[in-house]
Amino acid sequence: MKVGEFLFDCLKNEGISEIFGVPGDYNFSLLDTLEADGALNFVACRNELNAGYAADGYARVKGIGALITTFGVGELSACNAIAGAYSESVPIIHLVGGPKSMMQRQHKLMHHTLLDGNFDTFKKVYEQITCYAAAITPENAGVEIPNAIAKARETKKPVYLTIPTDVVTANMMSRAEHPQRKKTDRASLKEAVRMIRARLEVAEHPVLLPDVYAMHYGLGQQVEELAEKMNIPMVTMMMGKGVCNENLPNYAGFYCGKLSSDGAARQLVESSDCVLAFGAVWNDYNTGLFTDQINPLAVINVMPDHVQIGKTVYPNIIIDDLVDAFPADGHSWTLPQQSPFPFDSQDATDDALTAKNYYPQFQAMLRKRDIVVADAGTFAWGMAEVRLKKEVTYIAQGGWGAIGYGLPAAFGACVANPNRRVLLFTGEGSLQINVQELSSMLDNGCKPIIFVLNNKGYTIEKYINTVDNTEYNNIPNWDYHKLSEVFKQDAFTVQVRTNNELRQAIADAEKKCAKQLCIIEMITDPMDAPKIIHKMHQTVLEMENKSEGLLTLFTGKERI
Repeated sequence: MKVGEFLFDCLKNEGISEIFGVPGDYNFSLLDTLEADGALNFVACRNELNAGYAADGYARVKGIGALITTFGVGELSACNAIAGAYSESVPIIHLVGGPKSMMQRQHKLMHHTLLDGNFDTFKKVYEQITCYAAAITPENAGVEIPNAIAKARETKKPVYLTIPTDVVTANMMSRAEHPQRKKTDRASLKEAVRMIRARLEVAEHPVLLPDVYAMHYGLGQQVEELAEKMNIPMVTMMMGKGVCNENLPNYAGFYCGKLSSDGAARQLVESSDCVLAFGAVWNDYNTGLFTDQINPLAVINVMPDHVQIGKTVYPNIIIDDLVDAFPADGHSWTLPQQSPFPFDSQDATDDALTAKNYYPQFQAMLRKRDIVVADAGTFAWGMAEVRLKKEVTYIAQGGWGAIGYGLPAAFGACVANPNRRVLLFTGEGSLQINVQELSSMLDNGCKPIIFVLNNKGYTIEKYINTVDNTEYNNIPNWDYHKLSEVFKQDAFTVQVRTNNELRQAIADAEKKCAKQLCIIEMITDPMDAPKIIHKMHQTVLEMENKSEGLLTLFTGKERI
């Protein structure tokens, strides 16, 4: 069997049917083998960064994604996307076509290199932002390819494989291996379950808090069932948004430390004597810039390969096994009365568009099984408080937070499942980063509904920046509703300025999205933002007043 044939068979076994990328002379043999395969589809993107983001969005819908780039110039362009996937725990198989083996052995000065004869430099870069990196040869292909894919599957992190162009078509010289899945230490699991049961027996106000790892390991439904069986409230955080059905009676809202708009959700979490966290990451986004007041000794956090109860760690426990063995029997509490959520009621007036009136409209339009993509900026924070319907896939970078991620990620989501409705919420600042991928959407017949928030600049940056009236947070103004004309494709586009205009545009788009892509450009005041952004601004000011400031928050260094 040829190395390339074996590689693509392995990807098909993971359920991958599309691979994103950009052609380049060093990956032609990979693309030729892919086309000859017939069962895989190469989805060409406008640049490698977009291709990486598209593979990320695809992976969040299908469970795993793949990306092909050329050596040097291509793979470095994709670095931001792969680093983001590592931060966000999204498994992507990154395949890099490289110069011929003999050229590498002879240290020839080849194009797309640093012209120093060193062909290992970029692999060393990727070793820092992937969980597994290997250079493939005919001798090691049978071992390294399955190992890399298994690592991506188990850790939910990206992996990197560089393959010289001649190796793709070479015969394999090693027998294919099937890596053994890591197993749970049964004694460690038994002790962790015993301690969890003991904690639950004395708990008076437990709360469930599923987060990013519960979502990416597909444990949302099991966690929902635990919440219903035990009759306890459940909240979500920024990185785990979308892990559960937010219309369940057990769902108590969005928690983000001091930034939480819902005071009831904050009270539930911070007064709890037993926080049952599943895959929680305590980063600045999840904790509201570290303003959370959760008692760490009250936290039971079930992580991918261990359980932490207070300060005690129980190692070598696979997260699925702990969820299956979770001691829910014999424990039942009374749900607290649910308070209204921030966007449960709509404003009927025809005022100018503001966060106060357009977020309730977004919440009202959501359907079961929608795919919702929120780009970095005010949308990422505002949409975090919108209630999701059952089986909605929510895609956002709750940790990496790269502007420009949303459009190509939405493209990847459209390709992953053309039968589900995709809603993209992006700011014009984000759209200007990667607008080229709108052409790929139109060319591939994708039909998302795209909301473009045009507020003439990086509004979220203006709120977290303590210096007023900066010029660098302003950007050039485009006619976003006319973008489809640039790409010579038909689309439904409209520009709206009022509450009623948005309501009508949504109604029209919901009818037309079955046949064409829809763009709704929303014109708002430059400083329009949801309540959570105003709270963020106030928190930053308070930190400044305490001589902590953003420098302390983001770098750990005190101001001089």
